[in-house]
Amino acid sequence: MKKFFGEFKEFIMRGNVMDLAVAVIIGAAFGAIVTALCDKIITPLIQLIIGSIFGKSIDEMTSVLNVGPIEFGAFISAVINFIIMALIIFLMIKAVNKAMAIGKKKEEEEEEATTKECPYCKSEIAIDATRCPHCTSQLEEEKK
Repeated sequence: MKKFFGEFKEFIMRGNVMDLAVAVIIGAAFGAIVTALCDKIITPLIQLIIGSIFGKSIDEMTSVLNVGPIEFGAFISAVINFIIMALIIFLMIKAVNKAMAIGKKKEEEEEEATTKECPYCKSEIAIDATRCPHCTSQLEEEKK
């Protein structure tokens, strides 16, 4: 069971899974903005224009078409909702990335060094080398 949860954690922590989850949530929130824009602002404006062309008053048009007034508040509410959702998702992803970075640092620290730097030419050489393959300088053994 522990292995199963370990594999599941590894699957979730992959970048593409997190990106897909963010895309779905942001897409749904953006869809709400577009719906609010169309339903609450554009549709009443179109109905107002059509009403002015046919010579009917706004009250007659809204009663005939069964449409209320333009609702800027609903649209602004959808935009604010989108911004809040995007901020929360950003903070969540930032926390997940930080947790993943901590895990990677521990793994990197656990790995032993396999190379060292030549004190003469500053080239990277094998840790157990006694002579630099680049500048052929004799290397002193480090005391441990």
